[in-house]
Amino acid sequence: MALIYKIAPRTMWEAAIKTGVFSGAPVDIADGYIHFSTDDTLQGTLDKHFAGQQDLLLLAFRSEDFAPDELKWEPSRGGALFPHLYAPLPTAKLYWQKPIPMNDDGSHSLPELSQ
Repeated sequence: MALIYKIAPRTMWEAAIKTGVFSGAPVDIADGYIHFSTDDTLQGTLDKHFAGQQDLLLLAFRSEDFAPDELKWEPSRGGALFPHLYAPLPTAKLYWQKPIPMNDDGSHSLPELSQ
């Protein structure tokens, strides 16, 4: 089982749960797909795009729960492959969620990635 990860502000994810669908953060909507990270790219994504943001959640999903025509692995930062979802994200596909603690300097420490 391959897990992929989405970092989201708690309020954004909680609003999505009420509707059953996460349509994406503003950057996802602008790019036309929902950005995910892998184990290897997660810390870089967190550092680059979420520094100083509080009350973040780490959302884990099983890549095999998405249709191959919707979840595409595409090169991005430094040639690393990132999973991109070209469809709305049903919140029911969530495998697990964990809070992402913020350090005093505004950086974040990833929680344990296993369930």
